[in-house]
Amino acid sequence: MHLLKARFRDNHSFLQAYNAELPTGGMFCATTLPLERDDEVLVEVHFPDLPNKTLLRGTVLSWRTALPRLGVRAGAMVAFSKDDGEKRDFLLAVATGQVKGAIKRRHARLPIELGVRWRLINSTDQRKARLRDISIGGAQLLTDDALDVGEDIVVELTTPGGAQAVAIASQISNVKPNGYGISFIYRDGGGSRRLREMVRRLTRG
Repeated sequence: MHLLKARFRDNHSFLQAYNAELPTGGMFCATTLPLERDDEVLVEVHFPDLPNKTLLRGTVLSWRTALPRLGVRAGAMVAFSKDDGEKRDFLLAVATGQVKGAIKRRHARLPIELGVRWRLINSTDQRKARLRDISIGGAQLLTDDALDVGEDIVVELTTPGGAQAVAIASQISNVKPNGYGISFIYRDGGGSRRLREMVRRLTRG
């Protein structure tokens, strides 16, 4: 999955680039990398008032070559994923001044859709779920099962190129649409290092 970087000098520039006519929103992303229609990409958005660079999943609608004499840049029109509607709305709220002083995250999150298994900390009964928006600090666990904030669980996931599933001790930190926000708990000094490597593999995969 290709990463497209969209940098804006101010909020107004972002709003000008944003395409509200698309049902899920989107924008033109300058890139010389030839892309095909329906290619899946990640768009990294940043403008001064945004506390963190924000990654949104998207699908290429079209790509054009550069026309230097006409001042036309090469790039792709990208429609954002409907699953990232919460992020899209946050970007718009910050850009329009509806949200001010947003708190900066300690760790940037990577949008993913990854099948995992999880279990309660003192149970062997595993349940299937999905992870979304992972970082070295936590992730979003999508599950229909009922869990309580503060409850300890173990999440098992396999990264691209990984031979075996890796178990990560976690805690339910908040309730999200269709699931929960979880915080990863490091039981030893190497936990953070291993998780950084997993996030790197997910980025490549």
